[in-house]
Amino acid sequence: MLLSMTGFGSGTSTVGAESITVELKSVNHKFCEVKARTPRELSHLEPVIQKRVKDRLARGAIDVVVKRTPRTSTGVVPLVDLALAREYRKVFAELARSLELPDQTTVRDVASLQGVVRLEEPPTNPEDAANATEVALQAALEALGVMRAKEGEALRTDLVSRLEFVRTTVAEVKTLVPASVDEYRARLHERIAELSRGLSVDPQRLAQEVAFFAERTDVAEEMTRLASHLEQFDALIASKEPSGRKMDFLVQEMHREVNTTGSKSQHAGISSRVMALKAELERIREQVQNVE
Repeated sequence: MLLSMTGFGSGTSTVGAESITVELKSVNHKFCEVKARTPRELSHLEPVIQKRVKDRLARGAIDVVVKRTPRTSTGVVPLVDLALAREYRKVFAELARSLELPDQTTVRDVASLQGVVRLEEPPTNPEDAANATEVALQAALEALGVMRAKEGEALRTDLVSRLEFVRTTVAEVKTLVPASVDEYRARLHERIAELSRGLSVDPQRLAQEVAFFAERTDVAEEMTRLASHLEQFDALIASKEPSGRKMDFLVQEMHREVNTTGSKSQHAGISSRVMALKAELERIREQVQNVE
């Protein structure tokens, strides 16, 4: 099964008071490169996140964004300094006794005093945050995997279609090779007859020249290797292992065989098909760049 390197996935998890969202974005890359961005208080989790992603994905440039959802819309919560509140209460009681007045201090009176209640970011629970991140990351990886598989199926369908075109065109080239030798023989015979002005042509010499031409333009080895590369490519498409790099190598080798065929050929029909093969192999190469 082919997997694309392009995809997106997200996951959210809440453990205790910690709510974490993880987003993954993946694009093409020669290797597996993971960049994690986390809140300052969760930065210690970045190495763990990178390892989890690399354990799951073989190739791609993956951006991991970890977001910690605040409990309130402003991201801060009220915190009470109980020690300071007790000191205020003690002062009020002493003042009431000293002035022989009733102590009518209320909670709101104390709470309204400077420093007793302040707004701050809530403290992080490291264990809960780590657990929530782990679950959210796993969900994001699952979602990313689904999208990469879907994209990979589209790539597989396209590649199979293009490889069929390559096979058909290669079969046409094989058919045209003997015809090119026959055409060369006829042209050579006409040319010699024209230059010799009606004198007889040595059949043995003519056959020798044709044999030299056939040897120079023989592309049997190139066609055999090209067929082998196509079979290997089919096997990689059906493989369950990441095969993008191997596919890229095979496409380069197919290009090499087609280029050699074009350089050997002097037949217009073969040359036109070689150009078509080059164009199609280039399209295949572009698609392979997306395969994990």
